[in-house]
This record gives sequence, C-alpha cells and structure tokens, in this order.
Amino acid sequence: MKQDSKTEKLALTNRISALTESLSARKEQKITPNLLKGLYLIADEKEALLERVSEALPYAGALQFRAKERSRDEKLRLGRELAALCKKAGVLFIVNDDPYLAVELDADGVHLGQEDGDPAETRRIIGTGKLIGISTHSLQEALAAESAGADYIGFGAMFPTGSKRVTHFTSLETLAETRQKISVPIVAIGGINRDNAPAVIDAGADAVAVISAVLSHSEPSLAAEELRLLFNRRKEFPRGALLTVAGSDSGGGAGIQADLKTMTLLGSYASSVITALTAQNTLGVTGIHPAPAEFVAAQMDAVLSDIPVDVVKTGMLFSAGIIQVVAERLSSFRKRILVVDPVMIAKGGASLLARDAVDALKADLLPLTYLLTPNIPEAEALTGITIDSEADRESAVRALHAMGCRNVLLKGGHQRGDEAIDLLFDGTSFTRFSAPRVNSVNTHGTGCTLSAAIATFLAQGEPLTEAVRMAKKFITEAIRLAHPMGKGHGPVNHYAAARETEKGEG
Repeated sequence: MKQDSKTEKLALTNRISALTESLSARKEQKITPNLLKGLYLIADEKEALLERVSEALPYAGALQFRAKERSRDEKLRLGRELAALCKKAGVLFIVNDDPYLAVELDADGVHLGQEDGDPAETRRIIGTGKLIGISTHSLQEALAAESAGADYIGFGAMFPTGSKRVTHFTSLETLAETRQKISVPIVAIGGINRDNAPAVIDAGADAVAVISAVLSHSEPSLAAEELRLLFNRRKEFPRGALLTVAGSDSGGGAGIQADLKTMTLLGSYASSVITALTAQNTLGVTGIHPAPAEFVAAQMDAVLSDIPVDVVKTGMLFSAGIIQVVAERLSSFRKRILVVDPVMIAKGGASLLARDAVDALKADLLPLTYLLTPNIPEAEALTGITIDSEADRESAVRALHAMGCRNVLLKGGHQRGDEAIDLLFDGTSFTRFSAPRVNSVNTHGTGCTLSAAIATFLAQGEPLTEAVRMAKKFITEAIRLAHPMGKGHGPVNHYAAARETEKGEG
C-alpha cells in the first residue's frame, strides 16, 4: 500500500512538472485582475452542481472551485467540466487553495486562505500569467496580501453566513477604508445576498462572493441576475437600459409615452416595442389599432439582438397572439427581470385586453414574470377573488404568486382610506408600502408610471424592496404635483416628480 501510494504521488508530481514546464514554455498572456467584477460565484459540494452553476454562469464574472470533501479524481473530473462551462461563458475559473490542481485544470488562478499556502510558491507553480487571490479580514492583512503579490483580495466576512462559523466580522467602514488604501480588486465575502449587497458595493467592493444566495436558490439564474444588476449602481447616468413593450397613448399620459418619460427622467436609457395604437385623451379611449403579432416580434428582435437591455417592462399587450410572441422572445433572449403591469381596463372604462388574452397572460407570461403589479380590479379578474379586506388582499397575491409570478405588488389605489397601501409578496413574506392618499382626478397613467419607475430603479441597481419604495414615492409626488390638463382624468406630472426624486436623493 505504501509503495503504491509513493508511486501514485511520484506520477502526480511528474505530471504536474510536465504541465508546469508546458505552461512556462508558451508565451503567457496575463489575465487582467480588472475582469474581477460583479458576481464571484463559489461552488458548493451539493448535488447537481454542474446544472446549478450552468444556470448562474451567464450572469457571473468568476467561479471559484472549492471541493475539500472530494477525492483527487473527483476534483479533476468535476473541475474539468466546470472549467469548460466557464470557458464557454467567458467567466474566470479560479481554484481554491490548490495550485497544482489549478495547473492541471489550466485554471485562470488560485485563491488562498490566510493559512493556506505561500503566495510566492504559488506564483512559482502557476506562473506569471495567472491570478492569485488572498483572503483577508482587515486593512493590515489586505496591505500585506497586496505586498505579497496578490492580484485581488477576498475581504470579510461582511455578514453572518451558513457556510462556515465566523467569529469576526469586517465593517463597511473598514471595507471603504481598505478600498482607498489598496489598488487591487476587492471581492467582498461572507453572508452577502441581494438585499445587503448594495451597501457592500457602495463601500467599494468590486465583486461579491456568493454561495447559497445563488446556488441554493430555486432559480440560480434569477438570483445571479438580481445580484449582477446591483452593480449598475456604480455606473454613470444614463444608468441601466430598459425595454417597454406596451401600447401607445395619443394623449401622452399613459402607455409607451408614460413609460419613456418615466425611464428617461429618472436617468435610464429606454427603448420601446409598440403593441397597439390607441386614439385616446383624458376622457377615454375612442379607438384601438393593434399591431400584428409578427411585427411585435420583429420589434423585439431588433432591440434585444442589439441593445443590452437590463429590465423589460410590459403594459398593454391586447391580444393572446401578442402575449405569446412576447413570452417566446423573452425566453429566447433569456430576459429574467420582467415587470408586468397587467393592463386590462383604461381609466375611462375601455377594455385594453381581449377576453381570450387573459388565459394567454396566465399561461405564457405570468410564469416568466419577476414582478406583477396589478390594481385591485385586475387582481380580482385574474384570480376570481373579491377583494374587500386585508385577508382578501393577501389571498389574492398568494394566488397570483402560485400562477408563477416570483413577486406580486398589489396596488392600493382603489381602496378607501387616508393611506394608499401597496402590498408586496415575495412568496414568503409581505411588505407594505404606505403613502398619504392624494385626492385628485389627475391620475391618468398612474399604473404605467409606477411599474415603469420600479423597472427603472431595478435597472439602476436597486434591490426589489428599495425599488418599490422609491417608485411609490415617485408616483405619489407625480399625482400630488399634477396640473389639470384636458377635460377628464389628467396625466400625472412625471417631470416635477423626477425633480423631487432628484432632490430627495441629493
């Protein structure tokens, strides 16, 4: 047994030496550490790893392969498959702690723990063209790691985590100070998820390391996309790109016109697909001319094949055929962050959704929906539940969630009372957003504007709950500041509300 072990070890050493010589002989192209941005995914050791990683990789910047509980042969087999997935996705492949394994897998780099390897020896083994990352917990350790030749540092733990027992946490203030003192990229680690990541990014992290928040999620691709979008908060304005798929309002208060005003005034880039032309004003809709479904598809192809859209928002879709092609194109282009305003009835009472389209909405679009934003009459029509009480509201959003929507925001504008309360349900918990009710007839376009504002803030790097909160404030101001226009329900004031939003953020 001992002789076999020695023989196996010698064979492994010879193989590593040959690989190292081969890598040294060819001209090495230095991997740029600046590629370490966004989501830094760390592999777990649970079942179906390849499938889960494959879902998340299109939205990640790097994958760290950690497999302490696996045999050498298992590490090589699994590592090769993961490396191939990363190469196909254009994602950096990093091996945890083991430089020899990194050489065998031709990985892009090695990540070392504080007590897990010498950086100089690791550099000798993997060569000058690869990355070395070092875990650190303080400014002093970060400075020492950079001095030792680290191409990037892991920094944390930022928050409690279930993957390991943590006795010391690093503050956001320390992260911000470290960002000022070192020049290499910082990957923040430890308990990071969609809702706490913005504070970490704002403090200076170039990337966030995540395990369970993505790989234990029921939809790893969705969780990864949520985290990726958060890094848009670091971009210059116009920040984030959106596509609105909706009908045109000739009066300018709702539909495509309201969406484009909202998205542009709040500071994002907006593209559009028109599903129908309407003849309407503040008094109501006098005519509808739907676009052929194939032309809606052609518009979507033109935009999505060229413009890197972060968030898609839909409004008036009108027919089953249009809904079906919209759903098909969204799936084809892998658009995961979809905000659906299920426009069914105009302010003046005209039907904006054909009767046979309701079934298509439920069957084809709701299962793709990230956030559904119905008002009470729309929720009643979709669920068959009469909504009179708080219990009815909760039952309705649960029913809509069961249809496939990941999140549901039931708007409270049709309720009575001094407060307009919107109810958000994420499948687990409820969050309520309240604002003083503004008594005004100038409410044309409120649903379009609210959903467009939520979509905009999502595209700009806000997590869902914060995006809803900011959008609620925006629409409240837009109603409050509306000027009478026309003889019926006048439009809300997008411009003045955007100015107030800008002041509030300043």
